[in-house]
Amino acid sequence: MPTHDLNAHRAQAERTAELQRSIQRELEQAEHSRKDANGGQQKNGQAVQAGAREQPQNPFPAQHLEKPGRESDLRPHPSFTAPAYKGSEKLKDKVAIVTGGDSGIGRAVAVLFAREGADVAILYLNEHEDAEVTQRAVEAESRRALCISGDVRDADFCEAAVEKVVQELGHLDVLVNNAAFQLHAPSLDLLSETHLDMTVRTNLYGYFHMTKAALKHLKRGASIINTGSETGLFGAPGLIDYAATKGGIHAFTKSLATRLAPQGIRVNVVAPGPVWTPLNPSDRPADKVPEFGSGTDMKRPAQPEEIAPAYVFLAAPACSSYITGIELPVMGGVHGSG
Repeated sequence: MPTHDLNAHRAQAERTAELQRSIQRELEQAEHSRKDANGGQQKNGQAVQAGAREQPQNPFPAQHLEKPGRESDLRPHPSFTAPAYKGSEKLKDKVAIVTGGDSGIGRAVAVLFAREGADVAILYLNEHEDAEVTQRAVEAESRRALCISGDVRDADFCEAAVEKVVQELGHLDVLVNNAAFQLHAPSLDLLSETHLDMTVRTNLYGYFHMTKAALKHLKRGASIINTGSETGLFGAPGLIDYAATKGGIHAFTKSLATRLAPQGIRVNVVAPGPVWTPLNPSDRPADKVPEFGSGTDMKRPAQPEEIAPAYVFLAAPACSSYITGIELPVMGGVHGSG
């Protein structure tokens, strides 16, 4: 695919990021003018630590990030290196695409895939510095990394990106659909059509376009993993549009799993609860951030490195060759954060 085509998609990604910021600004202004006095979350006790190392816990510093949200601006920085996780060549010499791979869950997944022996293509919007951090982390695992900027709402970009990956890295074995747009709206009448369109086209159309582009290159033993959400299972009153798309992703996953099973291609969805990534501090007011995730049984949000092993499990044929069409919840409890 000619380089100038991807350069045009990179420019379009910048315009999309500015559109996301304008949606964010418009909603914040409307919400501020109608803000009720019902704010503040109750503290729900001590955060639970059950992993190999202690993770950051509530309260987090009050902070608000401009869309699309950069991990380099987030405090504390999310934990993504998973030092206790030891690779065992479960993805040796495979090639994976991770959309939204610049930060958050996507970055942690890219790192563990590389630790398991995969080369990784990192697709992202316009967070160039974050993407370079992910690239260096993948290369530190002695695997190849390829960064591609663009907008997954655009089918042409998805086609061009997949072709670039196959051209540069040789083939394609795993697709992780992870890129997302999320922005709380406190009431339905504050959810504009522009906002709804951004959410649906990023979260649903993006998954559809990437999957359609990737399928012609996927062979028996390949895996597609979609990032769903607890909101797709339980709904969320402040995220009506986002929850609807995540529910759609869950149904898309199950339908596609049945369709592709005869080809030996597995399709599954990971449904995280609250995770400390740029998505949420760019999604809500600063004063809502300190107690983010405290409604889970763990009383804290997950760190990306706590979510990423689920993707390794579903990507690796050695682990999950008989698993397709499932929703794997990683929610910090039984019912998530509610």
